[in-house]
Amino acid sequence: MNQKPDRIIIFDTTLRDGEQSPGATLNVDEKLLIAKQLARLGVDIIEAGFAVASPGDFEAVNRIAQTVGTEDGPTICSLARAVKKDIQTAASALKPAAKPRIHTFIATSDIHLQYKLKKTRSEVLAIAEEMVAYAKSFVDDIEFSPEDAGRSDPEFLYQVLERAIAAGATTVNIPDTVGYTTPAEFGAIIKGIKDNVPNIDKAIISVHGHNDLGLAVANFLEAVKNGARQLECTINGIGERAGNAALEELVMALHVRRQYYNPFLGRPTDSEAPLTNIDTQQIYKTSRLVSNLTGMLVQPNKAIVGANAFAHESGIHQDGVLKNKLTYEIMDAQLIGLNNNQIVLGKLSGRHAFGARLKELGIELSEGDLNKAFVRFKEVADKKKEISDWDLEAIVNDEIQQAPDLFRVELVQVSCGSNACPTATVTLRTPEGQELTDAAIGTGPVDAVYKAINRVVNVPNQLIEFSVQSVTAGIDAIGEVTIRLKYGDRIFSGHSANTDIIVASAQAYINALNRLYAALKKQEEAGKAEGNTSAAASV
Repeated sequence: MNQKPDRIIIFDTTLRDGEQSPGATLNVDEKLLIAKQLARLGVDIIEAGFAVASPGDFEAVNRIAQTVGTEDGPTICSLARAVKKDIQTAASALKPAAKPRIHTFIATSDIHLQYKLKKTRSEVLAIAEEMVAYAKSFVDDIEFSPEDAGRSDPEFLYQVLERAIAAGATTVNIPDTVGYTTPAEFGAIIKGIKDNVPNIDKAIISVHGHNDLGLAVANFLEAVKNGARQLECTINGIGERAGNAALEELVMALHVRRQYYNPFLGRPTDSEAPLTNIDTQQIYKTSRLVSNLTGMLVQPNKAIVGANAFAHESGIHQDGVLKNKLTYEIMDAQLIGLNNNQIVLGKLSGRHAFGARLKELGIELSEGDLNKAFVRFKEVADKKKEISDWDLEAIVNDEIQQAPDLFRVELVQVSCGSNACPTATVTLRTPEGQELTDAAIGTGPVDAVYKAINRVVNVPNQLIEFSVQSVTAGIDAIGEVTIRLKYGDRIFSGHSANTDIIVASAQAYINALNRLYAALKKQEEAGKAEGNTSAAASV
């Protein structure tokens, strides 16, 4: 295998490492939706999950492999510990994929060996070699990661990598698992591997890094200069703790500064050829989808996809941009799929025109989802004179990522003011079809609505996050509400968009409560099944 391809391979782990962000749990349908968009984005490899982790993860990997892992689609990957059961399960989940990859790993730092694995270096060497070879018996494309490579002894790291490649690893991934290294150090690790692993030319060097010190993207770019050719990243940089290297930042850095990076990939400095296969115009849309489905908002000053990334308030900046965008913008907002186009659709527009515009935006819906989204579109069109593409995306995202339809908001009515006591009345339809009404007072209208809902649903929870964002400018803008609830050690998110913020707040809260309620019911049913099994066994 050529160790130095003239482009950078993008390995997206949003659905695996990204989903490990607290509160970012996705169901199978949501994962499939994101996987389809990642394919449109043009990522080379989708790490669809950790198949052995749960039946839900297995199903997600399997369905993504079947639906997205086509001949002309991306490689579909499943993570697996260096354990036979993990590898068997990953291989089984990946069977439908045209291009399957098993990604197996074992820790190599002394601190992990001593306290987590309780194994010697020689034992880890043997396990790595044996399990890579075992994985190779199922699929040809094997990735091996020495976990916590950033804190591993270099000489031992070289030995592990050499044995893994000899056993059949086609990609060796170097993880900065705890986000500890600096760019110079990380670059030196990659260079050391290239110089000291005898068979490194038979594998692609990949990198994976966390952002604990805010250096993940910088570390990766330094790794590219030293020979890394695969970057493992997530949309919006989501992931455990402070997150992962952000895909959009890496891709746009390589795009905007391609003349700087060209020589490191063996290209002429003045080459305009893209350094990745990413369709940059899908970046913003993908960012929005992941943000909405995970309930993790993008900070306004986030590079590339933040609300302020292309905004200019300073008079000097505004004057310069009006004269020539290049004075203060190093890339065009349209390059990532941002535009200010207004669609020529209104309350008299038909379903066909609505569906056609969605297709133009790259949004593909089933017949059922299209019908639901069209009903919402009509509701919004009655309230707004002009509907932007951003409004359309908000409407669609709100419809396609609804929580289980258990409790449903039928009525929300509030009374508040400067000298009034905020009061809310809500009517909910229960899972059994009953309509229940209750009222409550609160510190504000939203607090009153949530207290009234709690009186009806009666599921204890702790509201830990409430945020509102405007989709577009103007007094009639659609507002998006995202909330997160905590129950025990689990977090459930809810999201809704509406021109009425109070209604959106109620719907977002119900979405989260429905997820919590469904999880409790599932847990209760599992407990009953286990009890029945035990009773049968004792007979």
